[in-house]
Amino acid sequence: MALKIPTGASSLFKEGYNMHSGIEEAVIRNIHAVAELSEIVRTSFGPNGRNKMVINHLDKLFVTSDAATIIRELEVVHPAGKVLVMASQQQEHEMGDRTNLVMILAGELLRKAEYLLTMGLHPSEVVAGYELARDKAMEELEKLCVRTLETPLTTESLILALRPTLAAKQYGSEDLLAKLVAEAVLAVMPKDAKNFNVDNVRVVKIMGGGLNSSRVIRGMVFGRSPEGTCQKVANAKVGVFTCGIDIAQTETKGTVLLKNSEELLNFSKGEEKHMEKIFQELADSGMRVLIAGSSVGELALHYLNRHNILVIKVLSKFDLRRICRVVGASPLARLGAPTPDEMGQCDVVETVEIGGDRVTVFRQEQEATRTATVVVRGATTNQMDDVERAIDDGVNVVKGILKDARLVAGAGATELELAKRIAEYGEKTPGLAQHAIKRFADALEVVPRTLAENAGLDATEVLSKLYAAHQANDDGAIGVDIEGVSGGTLDAAKAEIYDLLAATRWAIRYGTDAAVSVLRVDSIIMSRQAGGPAPPKQNPNWDED
Repeated sequence: MALKIPTGASSLFKEGYNMHSGIEEAVIRNIHAVAELSEIVRTSFGPNGRNKMVINHLDKLFVTSDAATIIRELEVVHPAGKVLVMASQQQEHEMGDRTNLVMILAGELLRKAEYLLTMGLHPSEVVAGYELARDKAMEELEKLCVRTLETPLTTESLILALRPTLAAKQYGSEDLLAKLVAEAVLAVMPKDAKNFNVDNVRVVKIMGGGLNSSRVIRGMVFGRSPEGTCQKVANAKVGVFTCGIDIAQTETKGTVLLKNSEELLNFSKGEEKHMEKIFQELADSGMRVLIAGSSVGELALHYLNRHNILVIKVLSKFDLRRICRVVGASPLARLGAPTPDEMGQCDVVETVEIGGDRVTVFRQEQEATRTATVVVRGATTNQMDDVERAIDDGVNVVKGILKDARLVAGAGATELELAKRIAEYGEKTPGLAQHAIKRFADALEVVPRTLAENAGLDATEVLSKLYAAHQANDDGAIGVDIEGVSGGTLDAAKAEIYDLLAATRWAIRYGTDAAVSVLRVDSIIMSRQAGGPAPPKQNPNWDED
């Protein structure tokens, strides 16, 4: 009997597989998906970037122009789109800023590649040209440094580097926020700046007032007052409990028959004595502050007040970890007297009133566990969330400065100068790779073009003026004037608009690598989703006659 051999891709795989291959089916389709994703965040680029209203799968509303947040909350399912998302997340992890540049550069590179592919170039030739252009961009970027921040960092030098980053997120409030971030960072900066920990700067949001009422408090702030009567303790031992501070509940239900009033009085005395003994042990151990990760019972609170122990509830497990690190305590899962090793120590624990709300501050004078909190005030939670994201980006910029303090001209000036130099390099390169190199140079124009478009300027006119200014000199400092006062161009170095050299370098690298990864794909093979058929939908009106 002859063996029947299946022919063709459709009979090669199990039923339910999808396969797309070739330039038209796979590469062009991937390019369109990535271009669409980059177009979503492109309008959010720069100080005049538009906000996006994103509602995630949990029905939580985000109103933001921060590309990292938008991409995180969008559930991208297209495989090529996921490559771009991973590249932007890596940029967020590496530098904490300029994630939007990764997205729009990769999208623009792929748009330019689509034209080359339709003109007959092979994807391998486009990839080779892009890689040559990327290496040239890395080399030229090192020569475009216009300023290096002096060490140790001062408030003025930090504000200088922070203002452009914060202006891209909160345009108009950048001076106030840069001052707050600089103050908070310098309050926790260790003697060896390389040991700076981003987690030592926290943000607490308190509704009410305006952004101008925001301030920095030295210490760790919790947005609630202590539970008991004790409100302030100095030089105190601290115990952290993740369990509930209450009478232990039995695992099984039971029924108790009480025959007279004497039995009713004696019923709870045993438990009360047991609780009193536990809190007497806590007081004897020298503990003056108790941090509870769960509920605090009324009887427990009574005994804690009697022993003058300050009690505060911290329901977030992340905040519990932070406070354990700050005070040097170990979290305990059982209620009982902690050992000296398990207890932490805090210099001052006090209650402060901010705009009608009482908050608790844990303040340490030691350098290793110093913490600063930026208290953000605002009218809506969405606005305060966006300010918090801007402050987080600002703190990450400081970490980037401590690694590499070199700055390049902002406002799209550096990208346009790179475009000019790479276009000149393309002219001198033999072979088919020169076409891809020139297209890479064209793709870098997307930064000044987007800044101009989002500011409502005529992008073509601004770009022609910028090219004329950059051809006149090689400083590479003329960028886009989003105010449109001086004809759409300005000297970014004189206007003190700077970008981190390291952040730009990583963004160009990750954006190019993402585009190259997508271009190298020539087939998409997708298996059928796991799981059985969907359950039948129930009739919503099943109980109606």
